[in-house]
Amino acid sequence: MAQTDVLLTQQPAPQTVPPCALPPKEYEVACNTGVHTSSGLATTGFRTAKYLVDEWFQNCYARYHQALADRDTSERQRHESRQLAAETEALAEHTQQDSTRRLGERLQDAHCWKSELQQEVDVLATETDLLQAQKQRLERALNATALPFSMATDHLQCRERRQHPDLVCDHVEMELLKEAELIRNIQELLKRTIFQAVDQIRLNREHKGTCERDWSNKVEAYNIDETCCHYHNQSTEVQFHPHSATFEESASTPETWAQFTQDNMLRAERERQASANLRMLIDAILRDTAEDLRLQCDAVNLAFARRCEELEDARHKLQYHLQKTLQEITDQEQQVAALKQAIKDKEAPLRVAQSRLYQRSQRPNVELCRDAAQFRLLSEVEELNLSLALLREKLEEAQQALRNLEDTCMCLEKDIAVKTNSLFIDRQKCMAHRTRYPTVLQLAGYQ
Repeated sequence: MAQTDVLLTQQPAPQTVPPCALPPKEYEVACNTGVHTSSGLATTGFRTAKYLVDEWFQNCYARYHQALADRDTSERQRHESRQLAAETEALAEHTQQDSTRRLGERLQDAHCWKSELQQEVDVLATETDLLQAQKQRLERALNATALPFSMATDHLQCRERRQHPDLVCDHVEMELLKEAELIRNIQELLKRTIFQAVDQIRLNREHKGTCERDWSNKVEAYNIDETCCHYHNQSTEVQFHPHSATFEESASTPETWAQFTQDNMLRAERERQASANLRMLIDAILRDTAEDLRLQCDAVNLAFARRCEELEDARHKLQYHLQKTLQEITDQEQQVAALKQAIKDKEAPLRVAQSRLYQRSQRPNVELCRDAAQFRLLSEVEELNLSLALLREKLEEAQQALRNLEDTCMCLEKDIAVKTNSLFIDRQKCMAHRTRYPTVLQLAGYQ
């Protein structure tokens, strides 16, 4: 580590010894030889275990030199230690300030991301609630289509009870079939849209949960960094953690940290936009389906009204003809009675003429003459027989006409009953029931 200049408050202690190497001193070692030596004497054992005086001085000088060198080294060490302590203190203070500043910057970044995540979570929650409301509209609209569908099927079944010849595939039946098909298609469309809404709500909640977890992690990290930012040298809750000065293998980098949150927010924003588009689609679907159903309902009602008018007109005409036929039957019955009376009235003259001829045929012998009276009686009988034959023929024709009138009267009465039954079905069973058709608000899911 590079040393930095430190301002000293005191002058360094003066050097008592120049910082140069001492010259070596040569000592002459006395040799115990010569004439006056004690070699071989009895004191030899005492002399060999002791140092000489020069050795003693040499040892003292060595101790002085060693003490001087040690004091110089210690003084340099103290100076360097004070300088190093000052430098490390300044460096530690500077490093701590820089770490605190970096923690503050990290807190600002975390707070910014935390605020954006909180805003995205709130917006996504609001969007999910709006989509949930649209899904409920779809469900209400789907439930509202059940009544029109049951109406259409019931009306088709009711109209199957019409009698011949009114059991026809008329315009009303075609409109009812068209209405039933339209409702089935709309129900399938609403069901598919509900499935889409449910899936989109699930995606919204998943991304909302992802953003909430990210927000929760950032809140926890923010609180930790805020606590760390408040630590100082006089804090009582700090302690040594020797193994904390290592990077975790799973630790992220600032780039991946920011990219992770950006990706979460981008995905959440994309799903939020998809949810908003789906809401607009749902609103358009509900509006169009409600309008289509009401238009088809009006078309069916109009077809029913026209058919009822046709049936009513036909029934009035049949009743008119029935009245005329009944009058004709009465007249014809009177005519038959008159013909019978006429035939009966011709029987007496015929009996008289035949009785005369019979009596005159009893005349004796030549009195049985073909005189004028005889010829007139014969012609009278022939005329009476011819008149009776004509009257009986006319009576037969009159009776046949009466029978035809009675048959026609029965047919007219039957047709009137059929028309009345058809009117009852269309007007009382169908049109009265269609007054309970759902409104546009109900079909649009608002009610």
